[in-house]
Amino acid sequence: MFDNLPLLSLVIWLPIIGGIVVLFASRGEIGLQRLLALAFSVATFLISIPLYTGFDVNTPQMQFTELAAWIPSFNVNYSLGVDGFSMPLILLTTFFTVIVVIAGWEVIKKHVAQYMAAFLIMEGLMNGVFASLDSVLFYVFWEAMLIPMFIVIGVWGGQRRVYAAIKFFLYTFLGSVLLLVSILYLYFETGSFAILDFHAQSLGMTAQTLMFFAFLIAFAVKVPMWPVHTWLPDAHVEAPTGGSVILAAIMLKLGAYGFIRFLLPIVPDAAAEFDWLVITLSLIAVVYIALVALVQEDMKKLIAYSSIAHMGFVTLGLFVVFSIFRQTGDVAGAALGVEGAMVQMISHGFISGALFLCVGVMYDRMHSRRISDYGGVINTMPMFAGFMVLFALANTGLPGTSGFVGEFMVILSAFQVNFWIAFLAASTLIFGAAYTLWMVKRVIFGDIANDNVAKLSDVNSREFWMLAVLAIAVILLGVWPAPLVDVMHSSVDHFLNHIVNSKL
Repeated sequence: MFDNLPLLSLVIWLPIIGGIVVLFASRGEIGLQRLLALAFSVATFLISIPLYTGFDVNTPQMQFTELAAWIPSFNVNYSLGVDGFSMPLILLTTFFTVIVVIAGWEVIKKHVAQYMAAFLIMEGLMNGVFASLDSVLFYVFWEAMLIPMFIVIGVWGGQRRVYAAIKFFLYTFLGSVLLLVSILYLYFETGSFAILDFHAQSLGMTAQTLMFFAFLIAFAVKVPMWPVHTWLPDAHVEAPTGGSVILAAIMLKLGAYGFIRFLLPIVPDAAAEFDWLVITLSLIAVVYIALVALVQEDMKKLIAYSSIAHMGFVTLGLFVVFSIFRQTGDVAGAALGVEGAMVQMISHGFISGALFLCVGVMYDRMHSRRISDYGGVINTMPMFAGFMVLFALANTGLPGTSGFVGEFMVILSAFQVNFWIAFLAASTLIFGAAYTLWMVKRVIFGDIANDNVAKLSDVNSREFWMLAVLAIAVILLGVWPAPLVDVMHSSVDHFLNHIVNSKL
């Protein structure tokens, strides 16, 4: 039904065009600017839904493909398509852009058109990353999406916004240089920039090893993995609420997506050789970064460190598959790890985005993110407290919430490799509960701490529905993950069959 429509081009270019239209409306009424931003974001989300409803779960082939010559002399094409890995991430992006527009509806009062336009343009560029099947097109979108986020942090951020924006840009840009070098090498090997042609190319171990570390650094910065994570807490603390939400819910997933689309299929032998390195770095993120989160005094910084710890599960699930194949050859166990990583990505998007929105709701009223400035919020904001506690419990991995599903799948997969790997990964259930519930205890419960808390008003209808939709998503994915997992099965099986075959 939707095969004749260029759905992927629409979800890329409609929000970009919408952003430009909103910019042209910058001299008009602020209400019009907001309505235009909402209209374009909702339209893009509605257009993205047929990507799911029309998706064929029985094939691993790229779907909704589009192909047009872009730079014929270098065999560069405008090539788009999605599979079970990229399609859910596009839906997550279009969904959260609507949420961010609504979240900034009343809060952003200066340069409203520019703020809304930045997020619309960013949405289109991130969708372009997920949909690109040409590496040059991928790289253009990959680099371009840094610009609107840089502007969002640098213009609407906190007191140290310029420092945070430059640090964010330098870390991610320098990592991307290595990605570009690898793409150029693969072009000279294959004569093509098509990502699927890269997947089919045989490579020697030396070339694979060099490209493994180039890809690892390029994508690890985005995840971010320890020790290249230090830009994230600064970026989160200084970014406005909308920036933090998109950063946590979508941008961190781009690094893990890069592992799936580039590193693992292109250099599988090197990945199998150095899987121990990524597993070790993932476990350090899960355990050490969780301990760092325990001592944070700023709510946003605590949630930022929590994000690094939870993203450690994603990289662990992706790289533990090689050890499973070496030890047991169990395809189902390996698939469990990869699918767990994908579920964790989507779940973390909902939970971390919701937590940053909750902090934003309190910050709009108190203009403080310090835990010590709060206490007894449940007495004045009971409805908000209910949402905050739900998302906090989901962040700890409570069964029945989405936070449990992905982590449980990855832990089960890790158990097939080594008890201690699984044990260290499972320790997040303890550490996550420690830092999250410690924050909730001090902020939400107890007696009213001061006059500022006593004057707080509960969520309005806009905030209520914004948080309610996310609460439904967190619970629904927790009790019924099948609609997400089912679309991934064929793609995951094809992915695993590909990466276990040597390219030497």
